[in-house]
Amino acid sequence: MPQTADDMDAVAVRTWCSLALEALGRERAAIDAINVYPVADGDTGTNLYLTVESAAGAVEAVFAGHETGASVPALADAVRAMAHGALIGARGNSGTILAQLLRGMAGVLADGHDADHLRLALTRAATAARQAVAHPVEGTVLTVATAAAEAAGRTAGDPSAQAVVQAAYEGARTALDETPGQLAVLGRAGVVDAGGRGLVTVLEALVEAVSGETPEHGIWVAPDIAPVTTAAAEDCAARGPQDGPAFEVIYLLEAGDDAVDRLRTRLDGLGDSLVVVGGDGLWNVHVHVDDAGAAVEAGVEAGRPYRIRITHFGADRVHLPHSEPSQRGVVVVVPGPGLSGLCSEAGATTVLARPGEPPASGELVDAIRRAHAREVVLLPNDAELRHTAAAAAEQARTEGIRVALIPTRAAVQGIAALAVHEPDRSFDEDVVAMTAAAGATRYGELAVAERQSWTMAGICQAGDILGLIEGDVAVIGEDVPSTARAVIDRMLAAGGELVTLVLGEDVPDALADALEEHVREGYLAVDTVVYRGGGQGTPLLIGVE
Repeated sequence: MPQTADDMDAVAVRTWCSLALEALGRERAAIDAINVYPVADGDTGTNLYLTVESAAGAVEAVFAGHETGASVPALADAVRAMAHGALIGARGNSGTILAQLLRGMAGVLADGHDADHLRLALTRAATAARQAVAHPVEGTVLTVATAAAEAAGRTAGDPSAQAVVQAAYEGARTALDETPGQLAVLGRAGVVDAGGRGLVTVLEALVEAVSGETPEHGIWVAPDIAPVTTAAAEDCAARGPQDGPAFEVIYLLEAGDDAVDRLRTRLDGLGDSLVVVGGDGLWNVHVHVDDAGAAVEAGVEAGRPYRIRITHFGADRVHLPHSEPSQRGVVVVVPGPGLSGLCSEAGATTVLARPGEPPASGELVDAIRRAHAREVVLLPNDAELRHTAAAAAEQARTEGIRVALIPTRAAVQGIAALAVHEPDRSFDEDVVAMTAAAGATRYGELAVAERQSWTMAGICQAGDILGLIEGDVAVIGEDVPSTARAVIDRMLAAGGELVTLVLGEDVPDALADALEEHVREGYLAVDTVVYRGGGQGTPLLIGVE
């Protein structure tokens, strides 16, 4: 529902984060492709996505922890959670700067939501970001942020929050178009600044969150800048890492202001691209150096560093663990511990999707690493995880791991794919076979309606049993057995040779026996296989191949 022109509340912040995450998911690859500054390592879009993902997760946690009812969290709680989430989850140079921009905005919006506060928030954000960067450079995201703040400032006197954010967005777009003329490396590559483009995407989401409408111009496309060619991108990627320090070092740091001031001086002498953001005892430190150990030691002297990430810019020179990695692994997202055990027995590395807590990109990246393989097939088993899984795959690729993402939308599709996995054949052939098996599996599930609502099958009441096929409600029933039979019949009406049933945690085995008998009596040529291990709140998962 559109926000009013003067409405910047906790719901708007939540919507902003959600829209920004979705938009960056769509734009991630395009932004990665034009990443040539400060290092042409092709990960700016991915880093921005991961940073906003952490911010959005923190905001969702505030809403989840708030008592149910008509009320919502306070604006101050939402914006502070957004800023803190971005701070602890910031990735790369661009993500770290975005975290500081959000922190600058949060410090003002915590005190008010009107147009004046929005104008001040954008100004404070741009100032804070510049102060966090050791050596600000024009033609970067800093320039775009400053232009956004200045454009918002020109709306002084206008009481409409919508007018403020629209002006900021337009100012940022204009500044972004000009970045190739301000920074030589962008001009040579024929691209705009990647971080700046990401910020324009985030501001576009802000306009939509406040106004309820997508900005007139939509996603930014430069009319007069030629797209970077594959050859140019490869050339930039080949030259960039060798022209500067070898390592990117990022860590969170618990330290006082004075210690951080000394740390800035120390790190500035060790490398470049230094960005230190945060405050109130918690900081996110980002720097490019040749001596990664010295950068970490400087953090130890300043306070307590943790979540230390060290990335070698030459992916082909990434140091693998001492034990020899296997040729191929599979990473599977599963809804319950039962399926986790089943997939583990099949040799897969599993990630548990807890009820209401889908895995973040970082968890998927960690699982890919735990697979300890040169080649990894990733099965997200959830349509909502497509952007998260894509970002995780991209991050793992920068570490020298070949990752194939098969966009499975349900656990039964993942089971089907895993069943035909053969690590001895070529990677491409294995991926094609697994993709075909997943695609040939139609999926359904049973769920309990939480409230009265309209569905594709009619109006349901709280407590009704819903039978979903391919994500849409197809059957509304009164009990699990009859609804399950109806869903199976509808799915088998289109044909099938094998029915897979995955029972939820509290579902009795008698249901599986009854459904197996139903299939056996009604469909003579169809086999049934039963597994236990579905997630909480989902009585039954159904697959038909």
